[in-house]
Order: sequence, then structure tokens, then C-alpha cells
Amino acid sequence: MQMTQTDAEKRLSEMHMSDMPVMEFARAGAHVDSDWFVKYKKLCHEFMMSLTDSVEGLVMLNLTQDEFMALIMGRAVPANTSFRLRVPLTWGGKLDISNMFMCRTFPTSMRLDEFIIEQSGARTVWLPNPAGKVYVPQHNISGGDGGNATSDRLSQIAAQIVAARGMGQ
Repeated sequence: MQMTQTDAEKRLSEMHMSDMPVMEFARAGAHVDSDWFVKYKKLCHEFMMSLTDSVEGLVMLNLTQDEFMALIMGRAVPANTSFRLRVPLTWGGKLDISNMFMCRTFPTSMRLDEFIIEQSGARTVWLPNPAGKVYVPQHNISGGDGGNATSDRLSQIAAQIVAARGMGQ
């Protein structure tokens, strides 16, 4: 179904994601290399380690300190968490950190899949395009169990990791 931007924004609002920006994209087929999955797994690891600049968003996912550390150290993806490509590889998207974002698998990623599938057959589609690397629907923002202290604690941990990796220079 061909949607207008207004239609797309309305549909996302119905899915409780009224704050999700969209980008218009003209679908076109693209060749995907046979080793895409190996490259994707490597990119996911790099993406996790790049999340030290997204602590504010990570706090809103209510991760435990162990989940947070495992994530930004590139060791493990927390349960119910998905990495998404803004533009699918089959439509010409690139395996690049700038083409990725993270969100909860249920319900967010599942609803985004439904949103995209609803546009099947359309020449121009509206793709989810959050501003940052971590997307949490605005109505779900509640912070961690410790409130502002959680944000401060995770920010301090992230700053220590950045300094230890020599990335702050």
C-alpha cells in the first residue's frame, strides 16, 4: 500500500511510536554479497562498542549494570533487544554503523516490521529513522530503577570505558 508521510506518521502513532521519524525511500533492488552475515556480525560488535555515546538512550532500556557492561564491551546483546538496519541491504542499505539503530524486540521491532510489511508493493516506502542509535518510544521512557542516579552511574561507567579505550582524545 502506498502511504503518504502523513499516513506513515499516523500509522506509527497507532502503533504507539508517534515520536518515530520516518524517511522516504524509493525501493530498488540491490546485490547483497554472500558473506553479508559475517560482516553484519562484525558490525554488530562494533555497533555495541560505539554505544558509549548513547548512554542516555541505554538508560531508558532499564538494563542492569551487567547487561549494560556486556553490551558496551561488545560481549552480549541484552534479551529482548534488536539491532535494525535503517535501510535494508536488499534495498541498497550499507553495512555501516550509521545505518543501524537499537530498540526493544517486543513490541518495538516487531511493530516496525509490521509497519514496513504493510507497505509491500509500494514504490516509495517510509522507513523508521530515529535520530540516535537507541530508540525507545517516548511513552515508554521511565528511566532505570534508580532514577537519575542510574543515568549518572551508567554515564560514569561509560566515561571510564571511553577513557580506558583512549577514545576521549
